[in-house]
Amino acid sequence: QVQLVASGGGSVQTGGSLRLSCVASGFTNSNYCMGWFRQPPGKGRERVAVITVDGTTYTADSVKGRFTISRENTKNTQYLQMNSLKPEDTAMYYCAADTNRVKWCSLDPGNYNYWGQGTQVTVST
Repeated sequence: QVQLVASGGGSVQTGGSLRLSCVASGFTNSNYCMGWFRQPPGKGRERVAVITVDGTTYTADSVKGRFTISRENTKNTQYLQMNSLKPEDTAMYYCAADTNRVKWCSLDPGNYNYWGQGTQVTVST
């Protein structure tokens, strides 16, 4: 069955960096959107960044210039490089896949039909 497994979270100080990974399995091909979303404590799920199969990215304004999404289709893996981390980036980070879109990807988490288990990122002052 389809599975997404996220890893790479941890605790860092303000200004630090982390790289999240998400390995997908069970898909018949790579023609789907992949994305990262986050849920801060006590808040709803937020958009972070998404990427098409050919590498076109869409990034939320809140992380633009600091976070970079990428993917390796041969490894069924997506990444989120997070630099210049701030305390407000503290959240559970989820990877997701949208198999209903190929040419463009939505930043709306409601459009994603497969989700990973989440990896915690904590940024301290």
